[in-house]
Amino acid sequence: MHNKAISNLLEETADLLDLHQENEFRSKAIRSSAFAVSKIEQGLCGLSLDEIASFKGVGKSTASKIMEICATGDFQEHLDLLSKTPAGILELFEIKGLGPKKIALLWKGLGVESPGELLYACNENRLVSLKGFGEKSQTEIKKNLEFKASQKGFFHYAKAEAYADRFIAVLKSAAFKFELTFVGDIRRKCEVVKQVDLFTKATYRDFFPITDKLNDAGFKVLQHDDIQTTFSSSGGPDLLIHHENCNSVWSVFNLTGPEMHVSGIKSKLKIENPEFQDWDDEPAIYNSAGMDYIQPEMRDLVDFVAPSWNIIANDDIKGCLHNHSTYSDGASTLKEMAIACKTMGLQYFAICDHSKSAFYAGGLKEEDVIRQHNEIDQLNKELNPFVIFKGIESDILTDGSLDYSNEVLASFDVVVASIHSGLKMDEDKATARIIKAVENPYTTILGHPTGRLLLSRQGYPLDHRKVIDACAANGVAIELNAHPYRLDLDWRWLNTAVEKGVLISINPDAHHTDGIGDMRFGVNVARKAGIGAHHVLNAMDLNAFIGWLSIRKKS
Repeated sequence: MHNKAISNLLEETADLLDLHQENEFRSKAIRSSAFAVSKIEQGLCGLSLDEIASFKGVGKSTASKIMEICATGDFQEHLDLLSKTPAGILELFEIKGLGPKKIALLWKGLGVESPGELLYACNENRLVSLKGFGEKSQTEIKKNLEFKASQKGFFHYAKAEAYADRFIAVLKSAAFKFELTFVGDIRRKCEVVKQVDLFTKATYRDFFPITDKLNDAGFKVLQHDDIQTTFSSSGGPDLLIHHENCNSVWSVFNLTGPEMHVSGIKSKLKIENPEFQDWDDEPAIYNSAGMDYIQPEMRDLVDFVAPSWNIIANDDIKGCLHNHSTYSDGASTLKEMAIACKTMGLQYFAICDHSKSAFYAGGLKEEDVIRQHNEIDQLNKELNPFVIFKGIESDILTDGSLDYSNEVLASFDVVVASIHSGLKMDEDKATARIIKAVENPYTTILGHPTGRLLLSRQGYPLDHRKVIDACAANGVAIELNAHPYRLDLDWRWLNTAVEKGVLISINPDAHHTDGIGDMRFGVNVARKAGIGAHHVLNAMDLNAFIGWLSIRKKS
């Protein structure tokens, strides 16, 4: 079991202790242990009790629980708390704005035991008179419930891709002789998907000899016929296998979609029954329609025009900006993060740990900044010609100002300005707050502009055009936060930004070395907008990036 899963079990136990109003000191201690476990990079399962207890913040009591979790998948105290908690109550913990104490009030005060019952209570206006709530919080909770319900059945692209890759790996291990091709939403690299669509020349009968292996791996047949076979996946999306029933090239094009794009291309073909034509490849379809080939990722765009430049690719990325380390809430050291970037073939890296107002994330105080800068100077000597830039993710405060004095801000090469608190804003306030931060002469990049979390938080409303105009006027890049839960700025606004001359910075927001690779998810959605490498800040080589920073400082 991974450390993250262990940490989640401990965290849930602390929540349940608070829910049942049991020992508050005990819940705080377990919550602290959960945080400590989440920061440990080395796998804990397989270590001895003493080895686990030796990690900072763990101790023998927690170590014994971890030993039990590794052996059984759970531990008794957690199971005891679960046994006296209605299953629907656990779902309430997933609703933004609800913690253990508020959930306890809803449960004991209104008899609410599930999200459905809570939504009914909101519709009946029952939260208004409940102590600790009120009309404003009732409206917010209802909005969050409705948003979560609208996302039901969707999965982040990264999770769907991982399940699809595992499915294909099982087929390969079973010597399955047919190739499978991604189609549908996953081929178009949509941010969230309901299912994984694959096309194959195999029939559903060709899967029969390996169903036992697929079952053992958690993939079970839900339904099958001559047209398609559907596999369920434990904890992930369904996998819909489309069997060939016409020309393979046309099938892949047609199944990739979206429907509006396919119908638009068909109308330009002026060919009867194009599905039965002998197409050599997809570019041949576009050529017959009198068009240049359009990459699958771009087919969600309304127009049917391929850009005049090559769209961004993973190999175009030269640097990694906006990353965290153990100086704040990261799990890897500054040196480990830098070496991981260098090993990947990147030319430069900017560490952007949290600023001091982000106390919940171990934000850097002024003395920590000095200590980190001294380490960066030393590492730059060791890792030359690879360069580490001195950066910070500076909180945008409620009035739009940045964390730290101008003197401290001036000591950074890169300042990513981001909002992390005070998210309940109307459009005017959020827009004005961000524009003020963008106008700060020390802001380099506007970080995750809307604060959204895909499938869980919509983000605050913004006048995107005003924010983009402000970035253009002040030479500030806009982040495309590549974390698969964010992908913010939304790709639908990227073209508006680049048309105004704003550079896009595809940043992983990595908190450990494994997270650096998330940049590819950002590249995926940048490709959906059809933007080129010349539109992307960290596609600049080292010298060009240094030049860009120098020009900004002079201005």
